[in-house]
Amino acid sequence: MTDRRHVTDRLFFAVFPDGDAAACVARLARELQCEHGLKGKALATERLHVSLHHVGDYPHLPGDVVSAARAVAETVRMPAFTVAFNSAASFRGRSDNQPLVLRGDDGIIGLATLQQALGAAMERAGLGRCAARYTPHMTLMYGDRFVADRRVEIVTWPVREFVLVHSLLGRSSYRAMARFPLG
Repeated sequence: MTDRRHVTDRLFFAVFPDGDAAACVARLARELQCEHGLKGKALATERLHVSLHHVGDYPHLPGDVVSAARAVAETVRMPAFTVAFNSAASFRGRSDNQPLVLRGDDGIIGLATLQQALGAAMERAGLGRCAARYTPHMTLMYGDRFVADRRVEIVTWPVREFVLVHSLLGRSSYRAMARFPLG
């Protein structure tokens, strides 16, 4: 078991919005923050993403795990798809730290399908377990109060790839380790 005090690096798979969609999401986050009087800081535009699978947290990024994650991702075959988020709501968290997220209806089916395919490949390779429950979402900010589910302007973009991401924990920094095309 890794000592959490010494964890500095996270590895995960994600989908990132294109530039136009990211700008739209950032604007929507500011509007929702103002409308609901939320205290907290919206995620930086370049950090907006949809997580697919957590690979692990480490005191130093292990090269063998990075290689194994790349190999697993290269086996995933799926056509490109379009994602669409059409609602926003808070996930329950601590009273002072409630994630405000974008959610969707049928427009997130492609994300769920990709997550399941990736999870099954990871499980076959011994690189983790396929998540039993997965709710595709994009975190906008961590607010200080709960926001009930509400419709928002639809945010959509074509998903043509997924990314292996190295997160430097506590430093709000993501680095793309590898990109995997769909289609």
